[in-house]
Amino acid sequence: MTANGWLQFVVFFLALLAFMRPLGIYMAHVFSGKYGFLGFIEKPIYRICGVRSDEEMTWREYTVAMLLLSFVSLLLTYIFERLQYFLPWNPQHLPGVEQFLAWNTAASFTTNTNWQAYTPETTMSYFTQMAGLAWHNFFSAAAGIAVAVALVRGIARRESKTIGNFWVDTTRACLYVLLPLCILFSLVLVSQGVIQNLHPYTVAHTIEHQTQTIAQGPVASQEAIKELGTNGGGFFNANSAHPFENPTPFSNFIEMFLIFLIGGALTVTLGRMTGSPGHGWAVFACMSILFAAGFTVAYWAESHPNPGLHGVSAHASSSQAGGNMEGKETRFGISQSALFATVTTDASCGAVNSMHDSFMPLGGMIPLLNIELGEIIFGGVGSGLYGMIIFVVLSVFIAGLMVGRTPEYLGKKIEAYDVQMSMLYVLIFPLVILTLTAVSVLLPMGLGGISNPGPHGFTQILYAFSSAAGNNGSAFAGLNANTRWYNTALGFTMLIGRFLMMVPMLALAGNLARKKGVPPSPGTFPVHTPLFTILLTGVILIVGALTFFPALSLGPILEHLLLQHGILFS
Repeated sequence: MTANGWLQFVVFFLALLAFMRPLGIYMAHVFSGKYGFLGFIEKPIYRICGVRSDEEMTWREYTVAMLLLSFVSLLLTYIFERLQYFLPWNPQHLPGVEQFLAWNTAASFTTNTNWQAYTPETTMSYFTQMAGLAWHNFFSAAAGIAVAVALVRGIARRESKTIGNFWVDTTRACLYVLLPLCILFSLVLVSQGVIQNLHPYTVAHTIEHQTQTIAQGPVASQEAIKELGTNGGGFFNANSAHPFENPTPFSNFIEMFLIFLIGGALTVTLGRMTGSPGHGWAVFACMSILFAAGFTVAYWAESHPNPGLHGVSAHASSSQAGGNMEGKETRFGISQSALFATVTTDASCGAVNSMHDSFMPLGGMIPLLNIELGEIIFGGVGSGLYGMIIFVVLSVFIAGLMVGRTPEYLGKKIEAYDVQMSMLYVLIFPLVILTLTAVSVLLPMGLGGISNPGPHGFTQILYAFSSAAGNNGSAFAGLNANTRWYNTALGFTMLIGRFLMMVPMLALAGNLARKKGVPPSPGTFPVHTPLFTILLTGVILIVGALTFFPALSLGPILEHLLLQHGILFS
């Protein structure tokens, strides 16, 4: 661990603080209908699509609209993949995608997961990348933002039956937030050397008189939305470790910055739309504490050499004098690799600039734990905020139990139905992860995908289902997930992790919107103080530890202890 590594962390955090507040205020105005300067584009869209923009929806109508958009887009993406050989912009004449892989990929991009069980540059045509996958990057991100805004409206409104209009919120998220920022940052990335073209692949002749095929494509435009929308799917298999996607330290900084930008800004939007800016900052403080703690552990773990390498001990090293560089790009080093891994799993992004499978056991545990906490530490665009609000409701409920009175949250009484929906949201997540991980380690077709026996192989499987349910998309890449079992099981896991968790959350939004306001009293627990931030952080850690600590003990923690005693698996 070096002073320079910590300085890079501080600069990154300060840049986030500087830009998230104006963006958060801007989004609060956008979704409150105060900004309509793109009405000349927005209104024709509503007329063409038959949307009555002045009519709001109940939470059930909002849910149906969200599910309808997702189902249709999933079907279209599957069709594009299967028929891509006959579609335009396929200079390499790539064949249609195999049916199980096409299903997995369609489910992945529909759910904002962008799990990739394939090599993109040899599997997907330019048309599929742009019309199928990049299109999803916008609309799955916009849907997440829309749902988060609907929940915030439910908190802010009094005695209301509606929580907004899904079609309007999604359109505004794309038109006013995602598109302008993506155009801007696509140009920034192009200036750094990220490619953007529709050329056929280049065939280069090497000095050994061999040939090498160099993939091309419209990369910068997809790179911007994959990071900003916390999608994460790489145009190339190496993702953000590939020099065509992430060529310089500055492009690396920009990509990490984009991953956190909207998630951080939405905490400001929460405070503005509910009339309690202090509450938004308290939520942001909780996220920041967990982020800093995760980075510290990951950076510390990767700064130590691997004691399992020949000639390397825990105290003296030869080939790993600076720490564990296995699976990392030398142009980024240990600190930026640890920071990128922490950022991308704090958000439901999944983009990587190093291979998590090559991290030290405790270093690799941090990305896994970040996902298993619910990816609420900034989280996916929208999904991070509404996931955090679920824990806010639980924290307020626990605080109410401590003082023996009905809990209140921003002027709303938290009652049995609210807690039930929150607990349903919290329980679905570990249920699908732990159940399918257990099934996979018992079946030959599950064990057949791992590259390492012992606890590391278990971690590979646990990480895959955690990443899928958390809609993250990163992987311990030693697992071969391009099999019928994993393509099918992970596809359903992604859909469950996205939509079965959205439904109880929207039900909570609808129920909160119907409630009457309750004036604060001496017994009201304030949700804008440092004490609330500490309570919220504690609840998140306790729920995460109680749920996943046994599984982590069988995987990365056990692997760390065995490695210290020289016990290896091969």
